[in-house]
Amino acid sequence: MSAMGVVANKMKVKLPAEIAVDAEIDLCNSGDVYFLRARLNVSLPGLEREVAQAIVDATHGETCAYSNATRGNIDVTLNVV
Repeated sequence: MSAMGVVANKMKVKLPAEIAVDAEIDLCNSGDVYFLRARLNVSLPGLEREVAQAIVDATHGETCAYSNATRGNIDVTLNVV
């Protein structure tokens, strides 16, 4: 959430107080290989959907330390709800 704040500040957008991120993690397997898959459901109430999506995409693509650390290792789906 703090990374979204950094992105929003750069975009000159004020994040709502009620921001929420719900993470769903699946443990999957393919034969003998196990892997993780994640869905991040992000709620930014009061923001236009396009603005919220831009913040979420930029955060995941450029700013979030966790996204950078797991990139290429975990399939992540981003949902603005």
